Amino acid sequence: MQTAVELAAPTPPPPSGGINTEGLADFLRTFFGPLFLVIVSVVAIFFLFTREITRFVQFILLAIGIGVIFYVPNIIETTAKAIAAALGIDVGN
Repeated sequence: MQTAVELAAPTPPPPSGGINTEGLADFLRTFFGPLFLVIVSVVAIFFLFTREITRFVQFILLAIGIGVIFYVPNIIETTAKAIAAALGIDVGN
């Protein structure tokens, strides 16, 4: 029978180099990309049929912003480096 101290002890990391995340971003894009487009389409059609043009335009602009962040590779890293360079911070490539 194990004691509570033995059960609460942290487990050692796996013996290999760690989790392989190569291609994770591509997998997430291919998995969630079509789902994102379907949801955006359904909500946009709903706003059009209910004649809520202002909400439709707001939603489309938000969806485009999220789509750019989601679909463009390295956009967050590139934007962060550009902001840091504009502020005069040395990012060291």
